Amino acid sequence: MQERSSVAELVTSLRADLNRYSPGGKLPSSRALVERFRVSPVTVSRAIAQLAAEGLVVTRPGSGAFRAHPRVAPPAPGDTSWQEVSLSGDGGPEVVPRTVDASGVLVTLPAPPPGVIEFNGGYLHASLQPERALSAALARAGRRPGAWGRPPTDGLPELRSWFAREIGPAVSGTDVLITAGGQSALATALRALAPPGAPVLVESPTYPGMLAAARATGLRPVPVPMDADGVRPELLADAFRATGARVFVTQPLFQNPTGAVLAPARRPEILAIARAAGAFVVEDDFARRLVHDDAGPLPAPLAADDPDGVVVHVCSLTKVTSPSLRVGALAARGPVLERLRAIQVVDSFFVPRPLQEAALELVGSPSWGRHLAAVATELRHRRTTMAAALGGELPELALPHLPAGGGSLWLRLPGGAGTATGEPAVVSAALRASVAIAPGRPYFCAEPPAGHVRLSFAAVSGAAEIAEGVRRLRTAFDGLLGG
Repeated sequence: MQERSSVAELVTSLRADLNRYSPGGKLPSSRALVERFRVSPVTVSRAIAQLAAEGLVVTRPGSGAFRAHPRVAPPAPGDTSWQEVSLSGDGGPEVVPRTVDASGVLVTLPAPPPGVIEFNGGYLHASLQPERALSAALARAGRRPGAWGRPPTDGLPELRSWFAREIGPAVSGTDVLITAGGQSALATALRALAPPGAPVLVESPTYPGMLAAARATGLRPVPVPMDADGVRPELLADAFRATGARVFVTQPLFQNPTGAVLAPARRPEILAIARAAGAFVVEDDFARRLVHDDAGPLPAPLAADDPDGVVVHVCSLTKVTSPSLRVGALAARGPVLERLRAIQVVDSFFVPRPLQEAALELVGSPSWGRHLAAVATELRHRRTTMAAALGGELPELALPHLPAGGGSLWLRLPGGAGTATGEPAVVSAALRASVAIAPGRPYFCAEPPAGHVRLSFAAVSGAAEIAEGVRRLRTAFDGLLGG
């Protein structure tokens, strides 16, 4: 029996036995529990620790474990209605309300109910995560000298240098700040670059987490349409002139949700347009390590061709490893770096050193390259499987672009389902058929031109689950048409 399941079974047994003891009563010794349940001392220790964390037992060194006294019931809730007035009073009608809407982000974060296929997930399935390599890296990191001490506020120099090398030769370790993942880096960049109430130009459609972070900071996202080659430069220039914006946020590689890659000819044009406007370009390079093995050579980050410090670069290790390895980087040049540093220090002081040390151990190990190659092969296989299944079962869903990176497909809904009212009906029907999909509306900061859904092939267990999920979607669509 695996240690984890042994601990869980022992916790269940001990929890059921607690009623035999009065509050403050002593539980059997560890030796007695080992003999009674025929488990190891380590299993007993971990089970008691879990019960203590739940507040059910109290441990006293040298004395043993005791049943905890019942918790005091919390007081009845008071009247919090006054907060509605306070939170809406941000200074006047010209100020943008700082309403925090996390609905577009929460679609991809919670685990689905049992039996529901997760086509709305934002992270790699557990079978694609390098769990063994992560565990080994964390164990080695914990043994490093000073691993539990206070790290430099900018991050470990070795990790900053590693990220700099990954971005390009024009970036040095001194240009990099270590962040608690990509979302934190985006939020820091937006707060640093624009004051509350200011416009910020964004691709349309774009990542809902960035839109939520912008609105929470009091910024006004302004959409700039895209085509198959990325953001349209002429419309970007028009948007800068019309709004006076000083920030443009882009995902030039395997854009979320469309999967588009910014065309080579547009790359210098985008930087020149922003430079002429006196504006920053926030480059969210989230998907570079989610490339598929048939993609061919990748373009360098925009930050690699930016001598003037126009680009503020964001990247992360989270997407290609584990949701809990929240280690990312911000790279910038010039005075803006000090502002980014100051905001990060105020918000979080620093990223925990053990996590940084574990990231260093992971990317420096032989398993790192093997993991990236395995993910690239598997994502291409899953993408091909999902596209073929959709083409066979749901040809009415339009797939304008087959991406060579990332973990999802962006699909346009047909006919009546492709309206503002039809999209929620499709999402609800899919959930009734036990498959969770992401609605397209949160990816737009203004009125969407049509109804869309995003289907993830990275968050499921493999080809068989993809095929079953598409079959369930066919059932959901048939139910809508029949209704």
